[in-house]
Amino acid sequence: MRPRHRRAAQSDHQDHGSSEVRDPGERLPDPVISKAFTARLARGQAALVPYVTAGYPERGSTLGVMEALADAGADVIELGVPFSDPLADGPTIQHASFVSIGKGMTVHGVLDDLASFRARRDTPVVLFTYLNPLLRYGLTAFLRDAVAAGAHGLLVTDLPTGSDPQIEAEITASPLDLIRLVAPTTPVERVPEVAKGGSGFLYYISRMGVTGTRTELRTELAAEVGRIRAAVELPVAVGFGISSPEQAAAVAAVADGVVVGSAIIQALDRGGAAEAGRFLASLRKQMDG
Repeated sequence: MRPRHRRAAQSDHQDHGSSEVRDPGERLPDPVISKAFTARLARGQAALVPYVTAGYPERGSTLGVMEALADAGADVIELGVPFSDPLADGPTIQHASFVSIGKGMTVHGVLDDLASFRARRDTPVVLFTYLNPLLRYGLTAFLRDAVAAGAHGLLVTDLPTGSDPQIEAEITASPLDLIRLVAPTTPVERVPEVAKGGSGFLYYISRMGVTGTRTELRTELAAEVGRIRAAVELPVAVGFGISSPEQAAAVAAVADGVVVGSAIIQALDRGGAAEAGRFLASLRKQMDG
């Protein structure tokens, strides 16, 4: 694995050489997520970020699944808020959302499960959601309750940079990192603007379309990730389609983090939390090998 000399390792929330003066009353995100990436990068390794849908496969299984992932080497966990119209997700995660909702999972339930996990583990958690559940809950109340439950970050799939400045401003004023997405179609010159509106890490979608596993990675991925890493100070994590230890290792060689979602759900289907933990451990071993 090539050396990782990242300026972001100092702090994602310092504007080095910038004349911009922050509002003294502005609240900055807790840099727990940044520190998780920094710890891995300092060892020449990539961070591992698994995704799991809250309330799947059973209403009461979230805590056990999250603990298994944390114990297997997760640096950050993405906890999905189930939604009835998950357009950005492929069939595997859509199915998980529908099952979870059908078994009674709610946003309040997700936060309760997160609080239970936080009482037992300190692994940073990013809440992965669509905008609709946040607005139905009440954005101000959601941000308050998410922080109280132990969340460190928020990824809103259908909130592109600049799409709703008022909502974005309220999120970025909270203690939560706002995780931003960039895609192969995002012009390189726009990437710094996207990154500026976020913190924690930048999530690069490795291919267009919905989530889901793939048998091989795109040959252009390394060059694309290299251009993005050169344009921003945030760590860059890559997701969408990673389904095997070999793919995870290939991504880890060029990116700062590896995000795995559908393959974790499939592991849960094969053998519950224990199998999800074994699968994640196999990714961690190959990435660090």
